[in-house]
Amino acid sequence: MNSVRKFWSTFLACRAKLLNPFWKAWYWYISNRDKDGEVIFLNYGYADHNKLELKKEDESNRYSIQLYNHIADSTKLEGLDVLEVGCGRGGGASYMARYLAPKSVKAIDLCKKSIDFCKSYYTIEGLSFCSGNALNLPFMDNNFNVVINVESSHRYSDMERFLGEVYRVLKPGGYFLFADLRDKELIESLKKQLDSCRLKIISEEIITSNVIKALALSNEKKMDLIERLVPKLFHGLTKEFAGTKETALYKSFIKGKKEYLHYILQKD
Repeated sequence: MNSVRKFWSTFLACRAKLLNPFWKAWYWYISNRDKDGEVIFLNYGYADHNKLELKKEDESNRYSIQLYNHIADSTKLEGLDVLEVGCGRGGGASYMARYLAPKSVKAIDLCKKSIDFCKSYYTIEGLSFCSGNALNLPFMDNNFNVVINVESSHRYSDMERFLGEVYRVLKPGGYFLFADLRDKELIESLKKQLDSCRLKIISEEIITSNVIKALALSNEKKMDLIERLVPKLFHGLTKEFAGTKETALYKSFIKGKKEYLHYILQKD
C-alpha cells in the first residue's frame, strides 16, 4: 500500500512540474494582455450562505474575495503586519488592505510582470509589492504577525523549504493562514509536511464543496473573459486553468479526486 501511495505521489508531483511552464506562460500572457485589470484574482473562489458586504467595484470578484475573507478573517488582521506569498495580480492583498484594517500588507510573487502590474494598478496606504521567491523570502527573521498563502503552494518545488521560510519570517505567536488544493493521493503527504514544520496546527478543514459552488457560480464570467482575452488556440488550456465547468479539474473536485484544504497554524 505504501509503495502505491509513493508511486502516485511521485507521478502527480512530476505531472505538476510538467504543467508549470504553461502556468508561467499564462501569468506572463495575462499580465501583458490585461492592462485594465479585469483579472486581478486567479483563485477558484468560495461560496457560502453568508452575504459578505462589498463595495460596488468589488462585486464582480465576489467569490474570489470570499475565499480571502474566509481564510484571513479567521484570524483578525487589524493592526497587524501581514505578508502574502504568491499574490498573483494582487486582488487578495488589496482586499485585505482595504477591508480588514491591517497595519501593513506586503505581497510578493515570483512573476515580475505581475508585480509590475500590481505596483502600477494599486495605490493603497500600507500595501506594497515586490518580486520574490517563496522558497527564499526576502525578509528578516521574526518580521510578520501573519503570513497568508492562497492557492499557490501546489506549484512549489520544495514545500518543506517554503514552510521553513514561513516559520523564519513569522514573529513568535504569529499565524500562518494556508489554503490550497491537492490531489487526493497527495493529501497525506501535505499533512505530514505541516505536522513536521514546527508550526502548531490550530485548525484544519476541507472546503471543497464551497469551492465547487463558487466555480459553478463564476463560470459564466470566466467563459466571457476567456472569449475576450485569450486566443482561441489556447481556450482549452485556459479553461482547464480556470476550472470552468466542463474541465477535468472541475470534475476532479466533483468526483473527490481533488480536495481544497484550509489550515491555520501558529508559531510558538
